[in-house]
Parts: sequence; C-alpha cells; structure tokens
Amino acid sequence: MIRIGDFSKLSRVPVKTLRYYDELNLLKPSHVDDFTGYRYYAYEQVSRLNRILALKDLGFSLEEIRDLLKDGVTLEKMKGMLILRQGDIRQKVAEESERLRRVEARLRLIEQEDAVPGYDVVIKSAEPIKVASVRGVVPRPADQGMLWGELEAYLGQKNVRAVGACFSLYHDDEYKERDWDIEVCEPLEGELPAAQRVKIYTLPAIPRLACLVHHGGFSSIGHAYETLMKWIGENGYHIIGPAREFYLKEAKNGDQDDPNTVTEIQLPVEK
Repeated sequence: MIRIGDFSKLSRVPVKTLRYYDELNLLKPSHVDDFTGYRYYAYEQVSRLNRILALKDLGFSLEEIRDLLKDGVTLEKMKGMLILRQGDIRQKVAEESERLRRVEARLRLIEQEDAVPGYDVVIKSAEPIKVASVRGVVPRPADQGMLWGELEAYLGQKNVRAVGACFSLYHDDEYKERDWDIEVCEPLEGELPAAQRVKIYTLPAIPRLACLVHHGGFSSIGHAYETLMKWIGENGYHIIGPAREFYLKEAKNGDQDDPNTVTEIQLPVEK
C-alpha cells in the first residue's frame, strides 16, 4: 500500500480530488490509519480510478459513475448508458451549432450596420391560447380598427375582459399592396358563446417563434419585419404560419405614429 500523496503522483490525480472521491464513496482508500488518519491505497486501485476518469471524460456525472461501478459494469448496462450519452451529446452539438449560427448572423449584421443592432431576435415557444376573434379583409393593416371595434363591442356586450395582450394574425402568404386578410384576437378565460362574426376557439401551441420587439409607431414597423425576415433566413429557418403582432403597449387614442407603442412581432418557424 502507498500513502495518498504517492498515489496522487502515480495516478496524476490531485489529493483534493481523491479525498472528494472518498467522500462520495466512489473510490475509498484501501486502509485509513486509526491514529494518524492517513489514507493508504493499493496499487491495483489505479485500475478503478482510471475507469472513473474514463467515464467522467465521456460526460457521466460522478453520481452516475458511482451507480455504474457499484455492482460492476455489465456489457449491456455500459452499452445502454453510452447510447444515452451519445444522444445527449448529439443534442448539445446541435444546440451549440445553432447558437454559433446566431452569433455569426449577429456579427454580420454588426459589420453591415457598423453598430449594435437595434433589434434583438429570440426564439420562443407559445402555449395554446383561447381567444375571441374577428377575421376580415381590410384595405391596409392600419384599417383593422373596424375589426377591433366589432370584437370589442361584442366583448363589452357580454361583459368579458381580455386576460392578456391583444394581438393580430396576418393570414396572407405574401406581401400585398391592399386587401389584407387580418384576424384580431383577444385572449380569454372561461366560456363565451360565439356570434355570427365572432369566433371562440383555441390557437394551438407553437414550438418555435422568431420574435422581436418594436418600439414606436406602425409607420416604422416595416424595418422590424425586414430585420426579422433577414435573421430567419440567415439562421436557416423558414416561416410556417401567420405572423402575430402582440400589442404590449397599445397606441394612444389609436394614433398609428404614437412613439410609445410597443409591439412584439412573432413568426412561427422551423428548420
């Protein structure tokens, strides 16, 4: 047997680490002197220590390694654990690759504009939302007020209040000069009967939404859309559903150029 210091030199593992492995019951000393408290290890314990280090290098936690070594490592158990690790690593590689693409896209944007971008694009998910909505074709987005008036009149008649930020859905597949297909929505809780023009239903969950927040009037919101569309293309996504505009701070008195308006634009995307 050899003392812990010599075992540390032999195995090239710090004494502090060996003591920690002892506390975890991962690698116990072969003998502990009752009088001095010195830890002693057997030469053959290097083999177990090397297995611990090898499993740790593969990404297993110390708790997982302890469980693996407790009753001996069977071939099938080791194979199963390695397959799980393989899946975890592949997922992390994919996530980091996607993060790298976002970093590169942001760098390109900074280089092109020679400034920090005014918009921050993030990927979110959306839970199902129960809404009351009115859908119609209006000449321009600025004319959707007639749809809101219809929806708000019905909710007021039923004495129902929204439970979150109202939003619009833009159903057209492409940009149009006029005759926009727009659905205005108010999030609800509880039951409410539908009407001839008012629809009550639940919007499904969306796994991925590319989102940015626009501060200012709607006359300048086009630049926000351009930025978001560019980001989507540069990061390998494509749009799979209608755009959503959440009105986090609504325009005062319906003023389309109110500089205090805050709107979050959300576009459903996938790779």
